[in-house]
Amino acid sequence: MSDQTDKSSNKRKVGEVDQANLFEAPSVPEQIRMVEAILFASSAPVTVNELKSRMPQGSDPESALSELKLHYSTRGVNLVKVDDGWAIRTSADLSFLMRKETVETRKLSRAAVETLAIIAYHQPVTRLEIEEIRGVGVSKGTVDLLLEMDWIKFGRRKMTPGRPITFVVTQHFLDHFGLESAKDLPGLRELKSAGLLESTFPNMKDSVADINKENADLSDNTDQPELFVE
Repeated sequence: MSDQTDKSSNKRKVGEVDQANLFEAPSVPEQIRMVEAILFASSAPVTVNELKSRMPQGSDPESALSELKLHYSTRGVNLVKVDDGWAIRTSADLSFLMRKETVETRKLSRAAVETLAIIAYHQPVTRLEIEEIRGVGVSKGTVDLLLEMDWIKFGRRKMTPGRPITFVVTQHFLDHFGLESAKDLPGLRELKSAGLLESTFPNMKDSVADINKENADLSDNTDQPELFVE
């Protein structure tokens, strides 16, 4: 009886191994091709979990992403991390080739640029706080434009009298400028070069200076894309 049980058990084990072999993961080069195809076909950043759900069982998209990032590091397009997703984007040093089109299709007023900068560095921030920093009022049209462009969105309400709504930047904003998170925003030097730090909103200078103290390495990063344009 014992011998029959052992034989039956061995048969099951062999069967299980054979069945598993039918679903072996693709080779590493093939996995890299799959990840590359998915990223090129996606208009939005793709997370590792999304890659796993689309690829055959046993695939290792993390390793494929590492290989692709290295492969594209010296090419005209790079593999970049945006929030918790991955996307293929134009290399930062070649962004000037697209600048004319960007300026024509994404041109913002001075008020909109200042408002966007304040939201990016002070988020979550209320309309009143934006006005206090700028020193002038913020028109509804300016806020509506940034909302329509999907560069800002409504954040949580503040636990202050009146429970005012706040504004924060969106993932689309981070994706557009090639940023992984708001921590990767340009530092004080870059903002001065762009002409965004003026006496009209001195509190902005103080805030960015504090950010630079906490993230000193950001101010020395010369490869950051031009974030704010007139």
